[in-house]
Amino acid sequence: MLKNTLALAAVCAVAVSAAASAQNYTLSPSYGGANLSAGFSPDPWTVSIPAGGGNDASRVGCSGYVADAPDYRLSYNAGSYPLHFSVRSGADTTLVINAPDGRWYCDDDSNGLNPAVVFSKPMGGQYDIWVGTFSYGSLPSSTLYISELGTY
Repeated sequence: MLKNTLALAAVCAVAVSAAASAQNYTLSPSYGGANLSAGFSPDPWTVSIPAGGGNDASRVGCSGYVADAPDYRLSYNAGSYPLHFSVRSGADTTLVINAPDGRWYCDDDSNGLNPAVVFSKPMGGQYDIWVGTFSYGSLPSSTLYISELGTY
């Protein structure tokens, strides 16, 4: 009986820790957000973000380590232009986005060690964005680019 109780306690502890360390798009973004409409200016829209975090992004099918809360939130009124998200950093970064359709989109190394995600026919709505690092560890500086003109 004690063995079964201990086994159940271990399973519950793992379930609680997994739920507590997943990417949570319901949390407020750590580095703010923007409301942009198609044709926005300036283009690119840029944000400085320390990359990385303590959560393994593989929980949502992506690579790297990200924070629990989104780093940035974009509310976007779509038009006919594509929407490009890209990151530039001296470190190996990853990009994780929860799009308005509720699906997870991600990239690692589209442009050298820098990621990019492009929506050729973007949806209007909320984009929650995480800038991660491929390896667990420090929080290197990075710049998130949001553009309708191309990937940076």
